[in-house]
Amino acid sequence: MIKQTLMFTSPVSLSLKDHQIVITFKDNKDSVTRPIEDIGFVVIENPQVSISVPLLNELADNNVSVIFCDKKQMPRTMLMTLEGNTTQQESYKYQMEASAPLKKNVWKQLVECKIRNQALLLNSLGKNGDALKPYYMNVKSGDTDNREGAAAREYWSRIFYDGFKREREGESPNNLLNYGYTILRAAVARALIGSGLYPAFGVFHRNRYNAFPLADDVMEPYRPFVDEIVYHLYYDGAVSELDSQSKGKLLRVLFSDVRMGKVTRPLENALSLTTASLLRMYKGETDKLSLPMIT
Repeated sequence: MIKQTLMFTSPVSLSLKDHQIVITFKDNKDSVTRPIEDIGFVVIENPQVSISVPLLNELADNNVSVIFCDKKQMPRTMLMTLEGNTTQQESYKYQMEASAPLKKNVWKQLVECKIRNQALLLNSLGKNGDALKPYYMNVKSGDTDNREGAAAREYWSRIFYDGFKREREGESPNNLLNYGYTILRAAVARALIGSGLYPAFGVFHRNRYNAFPLADDVMEPYRPFVDEIVYHLYYDGAVSELDSQSKGKLLRVLFSDVRMGKVTRPLENALSLTTASLLRMYKGETDKLSLPMIT
């Protein structure tokens, strides 16, 4: 089932009643309700939104990601449950005991898939994605010679413009990419918790200030789905700044068509298959991740 994403850009009061979220508009006191079981993400952008603690607990119990934005309307904080799966303790054990070779194999597969999707996206845009073939055909265990970084330099100059640099504080369309990646990261973290995995135990990304390194790992092959939306916003829509319309389109990355094997499904559902396959790798039940291909 595809979960809804609720985004609040105006002052509202959010509360709980009968397992439903009650949305009360502060200007006219009218209210509407939505079943919490149908919700996957809540994005709170307006600083005048108020939310009750019982509602926050109910959202957490239903593995709903609540994303709070900063004064620049950029996603800044996530509230997520720490008990999203009934067999979490067992899953954590497998995750923490994963060997270095296993983690290197996981990272190799993630990097290879990411570069393949970058190549597929470039080809679909008429930009010679075959130039990336030498990179995804030669990824070593653990990507020890950084094929990911080498491919990225080729990729960014081709998809946007010569000299473009992917930098968090860089010029547009970096701002659009930042927003899309943050939404994607939240979705990956939610899927990991739903599969019984702990996002803080990464396979490659490591940073003492990063609470979700495993989400940063797993999202890599999904990044081109954000890139595709940003490309069309930037070139077809002449969008260089974030506004409500561009944010809405970036939020829809969660519903992008993803090909996994012979089946096409929404990205949000594909994430759950990827994270479930990662847990099976940790358990020794498979040596292959279920990974997405861009359509």
